Amino acid sequence: MTPQLQQAISMLQMNNAELNELVEEELATNPLLEKDERKPEDAAPGEEAAETAETDTGTDAVDAAFEGSNTNDDFDPGSSMAELGAGGNSKFEDVESSFENNMSADKSLREHLIDQLHIAVDDNRDRMIGAMLIDRLDETGYLREGHDELVELLGCSEERLERLLKAMKGFDPTGIFACDLAECMALQLEEREQLDKPMQTLLDNLSMLGDHDFKGLAEKCGVNDTYLKDMVEEIKSLNPKPAGEFDHLVVQTAIPDVLMRRLPKNVGGGWRVELNSETLPRVLINQEYYTEVSKGATQKKDKEYLTTQMQNANWLVRAMDQRAQTILKVAAEIIEQQDAFFNYGIEFLAPLKLTDIAEVIEMHESTVSRVTTNKYIGTPRGIFELKYFFSTALVSNDGTAHSSEAIKARIKTLIDEEDPKKILSDDKIVAILKEEGIDLARRTVAKYREGMHIGSSVQRRKEKKHLIA
Repeated sequence: MTPQLQQAISMLQMNNAELNELVEEELATNPLLEKDERKPEDAAPGEEAAETAETDTGTDAVDAAFEGSNTNDDFDPGSSMAELGAGGNSKFEDVESSFENNMSADKSLREHLIDQLHIAVDDNRDRMIGAMLIDRLDETGYLREGHDELVELLGCSEERLERLLKAMKGFDPTGIFACDLAECMALQLEEREQLDKPMQTLLDNLSMLGDHDFKGLAEKCGVNDTYLKDMVEEIKSLNPKPAGEFDHLVVQTAIPDVLMRRLPKNVGGGWRVELNSETLPRVLINQEYYTEVSKGATQKKDKEYLTTQMQNANWLVRAMDQRAQTILKVAAEIIEQQDAFFNYGIEFLAPLKLTDIAEVIEMHESTVSRVTTNKYIGTPRGIFELKYFFSTALVSNDGTAHSSEAIKARIKTLIDEEDPKKILSDDKIVAILKEEGIDLARRTVAKYREGMHIGSSVQRRKEKKHLIA
């Protein structure tokens, strides 16, 4: 494997921010390369062809594939590929766009919460929803949207949202995911086992505390002045901004490398997918400078240096073009395969494997794996890592394929909703699923149940005994 091929594969694994860093290094060492500062709308007609793709249950992505390209082929530096990319802001002196300023030796809040999410939650759909909730936190660490708004945005049931939020409100730092200051403080006090009735009353009347109405507040809480003073001191010891210990430049939504949007019906509907022009670097080969300098290059070493730099410049813009086309091709096919999810919500996530995408777009599975790792897509339902759209499938006797994650979610729903007087055995769950067209062996149901840390029917009967009136 040649060094250039190794770098091409490495580029395919990079997200847009990492690609920007690589391009900056190349710009610093190759005098024939320069940034294209034009905005996308100023580009010549046809230049954006390699940056967008459309799908209406099909894809019109650029035909060229990243695999199988011979990096030693002749390449015309004057072609549209030499100007691949989109303008956007690639000035790295801007603190907000600097890749280095978005990285830290310490974990970001998002990374810190994602790690906890993967430990606390096994269900793939719950992890997807959890990641979306993390991305909706404000700089203080609060989740401001109401449940109805979140249910509509995420396309999940209110029960699933409430169950997941209850778990995530137990994450560190304590108080994260609170809807407001009162709940943030309540979560911290609850952890300290100090959330008694008087304290809850105080939290319900924080405006009185702000107005220094201590007498009225003491009466409401049913405590004397001394006790109230201790309560207020306890309140002051709490952290009103649980995300405050993390750098605000790091506490941010994941930046999408790919964007999708719905096309209007008057143009046929479907989806449009494109690379994120705000983060994608755009470079040009300065042909005029090359021609001018070549005229004055008389020594062999100078000519060899110019030839090498031109070859490197040609290779870079070509590799960037192939990377862009490959990402678009993979993303467009994922969107086609998961159309029901984007239209109706997370319960409609279809079973999907890397090989399913690889076969359709005629690429190797390893290429699809590289494209879908560490890259995010911005969708009408939020921002997702591309790899989240893959889950294994189970095929019923009638040939119907079901996502394993969907089946796990259904089993959990059945158990969550079971009558405490009529606990469902694994055999009963098998029977219910069979009526719904899902044929599973009892041992498979048991395996899924245990994987979700759900006890047996005997254990659950003991746990839910207190619920029986």
